[in-house]
Amino acid sequence: MDGYYHSSDLARFSEIGKGNKELWEKFSAYYAAVFAEGALTEREKALIGLGVAHAVQCPYCIDAYTQACLEKGSNIEEMTEAVHVACAIRGGASLVHGVQMRNVAQKLSM
Repeated sequence: MDGYYHSSDLARFSEIGKGNKELWEKFSAYYAAVFAEGALTEREKALIGLGVAHAVQCPYCIDAYTQACLEKGSNIEEMTEAVHVACAIRGGASLVHGVQMRNVAQKLSM
């Protein structure tokens, strides 16, 4: 069976705008503004995007931000570190919820 993810679909992203051109244009303008040079460089924003792409597990975003990182001058070591940051945050977020588990277990054990 053919998979759900097709890397060629990334190039078709703008087709979603056919359903509502006005909202697509607003999203596109916002997206461009977010990733423009500002307090953070475009390179730094691409690395953040790469980390977030891994945290939300979007294969299209992983492809796009891997390419963006390379185009903006990042190297594989920096990109790998960004992925590890995402992993640490995601793992930590899972672990910190263990406090809630302990609170409930303690309450029910009384």
